[in-house]
Amino acid sequence: MAKGFILVAGVLSIVHRVTSLATASGTYEPVAAAWYTGWHATEGFPLSAVSWDKYNTLFYSFAITTPSVNSLSLNGSNPSLLPQFVSQAHEHGIAAHVAIGGWGGGLWFSSDVATPENRTVFVKAVADFAEQYDLDGINFDWEYPNDQGIGCNTISANDTQNFLYFLQELRANPVGAKLTLSAATALSPFRDASGSPSTDVSGFAEVLDYIAIMNYDVWGPWSPAVGPNAPLNDTCASPTDQDGSAVSAVKAWTAAGIPVNQIVLGVPSYGHSFSVSPSNAFPLGDAWDDTGSVDACGVYEGPGGTFNLWGLVDGGFLTADGNTAPGIYYRYDDCSQTPYVYNATSQVIVSFDNARSFAAKGSYIKETGLRGFAMWEAGGDYKDILLDSIRFTAGFD
Repeated sequence: MAKGFILVAGVLSIVHRVTSLATASGTYEPVAAAWYTGWHATEGFPLSAVSWDKYNTLFYSFAITTPSVNSLSLNGSNPSLLPQFVSQAHEHGIAAHVAIGGWGGGLWFSSDVATPENRTVFVKAVADFAEQYDLDGINFDWEYPNDQGIGCNTISANDTQNFLYFLQELRANPVGAKLTLSAATALSPFRDASGSPSTDVSGFAEVLDYIAIMNYDVWGPWSPAVGPNAPLNDTCASPTDQDGSAVSAVKAWTAAGIPVNQIVLGVPSYGHSFSVSPSNAFPLGDAWDDTGSVDACGVYEGPGGTFNLWGLVDGGFLTADGNTAPGIYYRYDDCSQTPYVYNATSQVIVSFDNARSFAAKGSYIKETGLRGFAMWEAGGDYKDILLDSIRFTAGFD
């Protein structure tokens, strides 16, 4: 049985529930951001395709950690494009940041910050990198402190504390003091030495401008059943089916000491597909989906079943205006505030985000007093359907 719905004669039946949201207030510079992936610049999303006037921040992805604490690498992320990215961002009045890490790019974070000596060297490496490329900010995408993540990260029980020490030293650096520093985070606070979510991360609020909670990949083809990729809320689901949401994540991080106006909601321009046939094989996604490759740990990974919004249009699930294509089943889950589309012929169902779900997320950002939004990734949208929706309801238009 799928989580949040059941399949009956090819039609989705979903239990609906509307939940209330708390309100908060604060004075801060709002964030309208997205990650820009350098490797997709030659695969359909060049810099000329960016809607510069609809953002105030963009994160170039990714610089990655290396076995040497002295250096960062742009290998795999179109290194020659970064200077042009920064130049064009500045021409449009956009803050140009670089994201360090990512799922496969943070293997050496733990060792980079493990000792006072390493932290000092790594601070210099980050500061030099920022100066070299005239950056306005750095986004640390460590997936995750005191967690294996991809499976071969260096790791220490002291990762979270060491990360904080590093950020404090970076803030004391003349270059670091001028940078906007942020962190892309999991739904729960950084793990403490015991491996549990930290109950006090208030120290990070003093050195980071904001965190961007990655509210996506909650459910995917690796999951035991079908569920929402990016649920806004899941409190109406049974306790065993509550794997995390924007609402629960904000509650956890604020309880641990991060003010709401230092939280940016990470939102996805993609969804995950699930095969609902008897086969256990992962379904393929769109043209940007990984058809199978060796990851950073040297392990072969099969296709991920990822559909960007444009991929759902390209794949015949949606029309060019973002509506459901003829012959495709559609249901909107009022619990998670996410839609699903189902192709009965291919027996593939996709949990994704559309204009309606992004409008719900934007309203939540505004009503709760969050700092703004950050979309992974800019190139996944289609004709700014998602971007325009969240900008409007979050109050940027």
